[in-house]
Amino acid sequence: MGASRRDGEIVGLHHDDGTPPYDVHWSDTDQVTLVFPGPDAHIRHLEHRPGRTHEPPRTIMDEAGAVSARIRLDGAPNPGDIGRRVAAERKRQGLSRAETARRARMAPNYLAYLEERPADPSLASLIKLAAALGTSVAALRGGGVDLPPGQGQALLHPQLRDLSPDECRARLSTHGVGRVAVSTPDGPAVIPVNYAVIDDVIAFRTAPDSAPAAAVGTDAAFEVDHVDEAMSQGWSVLVVGPARAVTEPDAVRRLADRAHTRPWAGGERAMWVSIQPTRLTGRRISSADQ
Repeated sequence: MGASRRDGEIVGLHHDDGTPPYDVHWSDTDQVTLVFPGPDAHIRHLEHRPGRTHEPPRTIMDEAGAVSARIRLDGAPNPGDIGRRVAAERKRQGLSRAETARRARMAPNYLAYLEERPADPSLASLIKLAAALGTSVAALRGGGVDLPPGQGQALLHPQLRDLSPDECRARLSTHGVGRVAVSTPDGPAVIPVNYAVIDDVIAFRTAPDSAPAAAVGTDAAFEVDHVDEAMSQGWSVLVVGPARAVTEPDAVRRLADRAHTRPWAGGERAMWVSIQPTRLTGRRISSADQ
């Protein structure tokens, strides 16, 4: 779908210093709405024209006197993390935007902006929203980032479906962080590693005496997943196949040249391990209406 674009004229201010929000008269709907410009907004100053029907914004001034401005919003809504959490919690409780805004004593248009655009609301706004939703400011800010994902409430109507091999490959992408399952002298272990997908092979660097190196010579399991805590949804992809140490100089050089990142753990990790997928499966959980 192509990006949407709206053009409008700023016809009113709410703060003497000229900071948002603005009252904007939209050319496509002939309506005036409250707008908190995000990063997709472009404001263009226009020279003042005598006989205007609207009072020009008081704070948009230059040496020649009062001028007005036009605003353009490009792109489809792109909510930020806080907005996604607010919208998800509101929907879980079956609350409309209007009711939530009433409880939080804020303008419904501002709540819509928070839910649909990247925003950095004030602490006062977050406190009011948290009280209206019966949650905490920390939860709306994603305060559980240091905790295991998945502690949020389950979806009311979840849908769990298998991913096709092509969907699995798309989620593996070209590189990222995954986990390799190995057997060690101390027992089973699951180790996170930085990996790359090169010629449909999973490859990662490690040290010869490290736990991930124990995968060499076995049928290894390698897993990548993503959990969207705000939306209580996510996916996982599992790769199973023989793991081997890559020792041929040309193959090692090719892997090094095409790797996107170095191991985050740092240190000397010159041993390349590759996993040739013989089984590729995945699942995705989402709302039933998606």
